[in-house]
Amino acid sequence: MEKKEKENEYVDFVVTARKYKTLLTAKYKNRKMWHKPFVGDVISHLPGTIVKVEVQQGQEVEAGQLLMIHQAMKMFNRAVAPVAGTIVELGVKEGDKIPKDHLMVKIQPK
Repeated sequence: MEKKEKENEYVDFVVTARKYKTLLTAKYKNRKMWHKPFVGDVISHLPGTIVKVEVQQGQEVEAGQLLMIHQAMKMFNRAVAPVAGTIVELGVKEGDKIPKDHLMVKIQPK
């Protein structure tokens, strides 16, 4: 009986200054925890194919510079540098099929 009570433990949350109690689902409890990515990481948000790579490892890039073209869901997406710096890791090449959340480029900020 105690295990059943533990599974159905209510948690508090606040919405617009009102407090509610709710049960958390198993899907929510078992989810992959989010972590803030490093400022220079360029991560794929959708699975897809790398169509064109415009940079090389060791190259200096400016914020907003085109890094590559990533095709996902029949759309061509431009991946641009989030910060100015040096490319220290290039995790893709043209023609690669990549999954969601794949680290495509790592930039060491200036």
